[in-house]
Amino acid sequence: MTGNLLLFNLATDADDPVLAFTTQWINRLALHFATVDVITMRAGRLAVNDNVRVHSVGKERGYSEARRAAEFYRILGGLLASQRYEACFAHMIELFAVMGAPLLKLRRVPLTLWYTHRQVTRLLELATQVCDRVVTAAPDSFPITTSKLRVLGHGIDTDFFHPQAGGRLRILNEDADGKFTKTQEAILTTGDYIIQVARLMPIKHQETLVRALEYLPDARVVFVGGTPDEVDSHYEHKLRGLAHGLDLGGRVMFAGPQRALAVREYYRQASVAVNLSPPGLFDKAALEGMAMALPTIVTSSAFDSLLGQFRDRLYVESPEDVDWLVAQLRPLLTMTAVERAAIGAVLRDRVVAHHGLDGLIGRLINVLRTGEP
Repeated sequence: MTGNLLLFNLATDADDPVLAFTTQWINRLALHFATVDVITMRAGRLAVNDNVRVHSVGKERGYSEARRAAEFYRILGGLLASQRYEACFAHMIELFAVMGAPLLKLRRVPLTLWYTHRQVTRLLELATQVCDRVVTAAPDSFPITTSKLRVLGHGIDTDFFHPQAGGRLRILNEDADGKFTKTQEAILTTGDYIIQVARLMPIKHQETLVRALEYLPDARVVFVGGTPDEVDSHYEHKLRGLAHGLDLGGRVMFAGPQRALAVREYYRQASVAVNLSPPGLFDKAALEGMAMALPTIVTSSAFDSLLGQFRDRLYVESPEDVDWLVAQLRPLLTMTAVERAAIGAVLRDRVVAHHGLDGLIGRLINVLRTGEP
């Protein structure tokens, strides 16, 4: 291990239902550097290596934006005054990249931004200008054309997301505080349901899957994910109302936000995974479903190389196309478990080969140190 790494992070919390994976990334990166200093927008439960120090600007303490900005510069200034850094890596926090770039350039610390989203903002445009490199998961997961862009793939912890059976209901009950209804218990103990892991937002198109159930009378669905704090809960209420209006109440479960351990167990009891994120969102949740050896339906052509010979069975062109989704789900649900497992095994092998965490970390470190993967 040589050199020191500075890392900007949105949330450093091993229990965060969306961003817990960044703790794994930090720890894997820390194996290749003498020290890693993380400046994070907010911190929760820390589970980092001994050579990692986490500095929060205080969002979890309720600090105002002005105070957080002051904290950022206080922390960054102190670190740059006391430590030499080989590189700086900003993960999904273009704000910190823009704020920190002038000080980093004075110290000749190269700055790399990871960003995977299709939305273009003025802040992202500024970050692209001030960063030395931009890295992303797929060719269409970064919305700005730039010569600075390098495509690295995603980083799925395939040692964690694997299909081996575990202590399923016990873990799930612990995560839900033992508050499952009888209907939910029946769904979970029986297994063999469709799973969609995503935050409850219109862009994730859970409504399409709810409507598909009307034409799949024996199918059941578990939605894992909650409504983000910054998003109005209207969509979640709409989904629940739709399920009730279509008389699907006994076949639909809203599991809410879950820790990674529980998410894995929900996957392990499912038969098929669905990901309806539109093109431009190369959603890692789809890759997690594949890593769990589940046939996974997607609506983005970015997954074509992973689907391979199964594309005709697993691709839906539009995330709003209920009929097409039904047509893809029906044969998958009538397959034997062995037939589904054969498809899932091929998908898992491809995710391990092209989107495993170790491979991504190796490519990322090369970019941080040389500018090229």
